[in-house]
Amino acid sequence: MEQNELPGLPQPASPPSSILLVESLLFVAAEPVAVSHLARVLELPADTVEAALSDLQTAYGGRGIRLQRQGDRVQLVSAPEAAASIARFLGVQANTRLSTAALEVLAIIAYRQPLTRSQIEGIRGVDSSGIVRQLLARDLIAEAGRLEAVGRPILYVTTPLFLQQFGLTALSELPAIELPEAPTLAE
Repeated sequence: MEQNELPGLPQPASPPSSILLVESLLFVAAEPVAVSHLARVLELPADTVEAALSDLQTAYGGRGIRLQRQGDRVQLVSAPEAAASIARFLGVQANTRLSTAALEVLAIIAYRQPLTRSQIEGIRGVDSSGIVRQLLARDLIAEAGRLEAVGRPILYVTTPLFLQQFGLTALSELPAIELPEAPTLAE
């Protein structure tokens, strides 16, 4: 028996396609998976995995499943337009809406990430510590390290859940808007 064969499972007549393999791994993954990890596990070149992902993204167009990307990580998610039906099916109560201030902070982070709380406050002109805590608790933003500056302030970025909640597959799908530049820490 070969090392990759599982006992008791019928062996396919021909090797499975890269699309089938990539889709199967994404289906069972509990969280976003790095493309490089998929390539390594499947023993395929990264460009073959990228081609399979592109084919899957095209195939999912207009369907109930979407391929969501954040950087080099990918995952399968349900279509955002099905959210209300999925919530009813799962018996989930509707989430409380985000306040205008929380949406403002989230937009600043989404468009200017990574950035510090001080930079967010420099753009908004008001204290944002409570809102940042709220967004962290909802897993819409995450800490992404520390800025190499005095005090080493925390840098914040959006999460895959942010993309999912707003029906995006990548940050590049955000509409173009004009935001003031984030102030430097010295300002």
